[in-house]
Amino acid sequence: MKFGSHVSIKNGYIGAAKQAVANQASAFQYFPKNPRSLSIKAVDLDDATKCKEFCLEHNLESVAHTPYPTSLTPSEDKEELTILSLLNDLEIADACGSIGVVVHFGNKISEDDPLASYHKMLDILNKVLSQWNGKCLILLENNAGTKGALGTTYEELIQIRNLCDEHEKIGFCLDTCHAFASGLWDGEDITDFLNKGIELQYFDHLKVIHLNNSKYPTASRKDRHANIFSKGQIKAESLMQLVTSPILKDVPFILETPDDEGITHRMEIEWLKQNS
Repeated sequence: MKFGSHVSIKNGYIGAAKQAVANQASAFQYFPKNPRSLSIKAVDLDDATKCKEFCLEHNLESVAHTPYPTSLTPSEDKEELTILSLLNDLEIADACGSIGVVVHFGNKISEDDPLASYHKMLDILNKVLSQWNGKCLILLENNAGTKGALGTTYEELIQIRNLCDEHEKIGFCLDTCHAFASGLWDGEDITDFLNKGIELQYFDHLKVIHLNNSKYPTASRKDRHANIFSKGQIKAESLMQLVTSPILKDVPFILETPDDEGITHRMEIEWLKQNS
């Protein structure tokens, strides 16, 4: 099984990959550029190629995550920059040999037209993917239920993918904290949660899981991550039922948990290895 965490690119993409190995990880996630900006970053092919080769040598899987300001429902004045930024993220991630680029599902943009947000998402995704021919995928991540409560169900995620002109370029990223916070998963009934995903063919296109606990109760619509085996509202045994499910055995699990509250990512990765 593949376990890892989000790591910094302060020492480049190759530095991020080496940090993953130092954490005893077999997978990692990174921001392809400044996480607080949609600015375009020139692709450092030398650094990216070294990262790709290092990952192949060490059997590492990687995934990128778009910067925080990225939205699939941008305001009109940010639409062009958002498209360029997403293409930039895909180009960098592809050069690093990554599975895909994680992007959050869009937010509500109109109180009068409930479908406006979905139309905007489809428009942005179609514009991006019509210009993209690499191997790297767009990975739609489920929302926690904040900011209009879109992207909290299997059905929404699947329908947006199905309606895109080039849906084969889209996969999914499942965040366990978001699923718990939105009420998609109550942290208990893993059978129903998995069976519904199987029935709707969601897991056929699931490429990565963000393995996070939650600081708030289920259906709270609050997105605050907690360490997986301590201080969280989701029982560790419930998370491990998910981790050890045969359905998910080939999907990398990436931690986005606090690394500065007394429990390090390396400690969590070692715990996962020992208990899976």
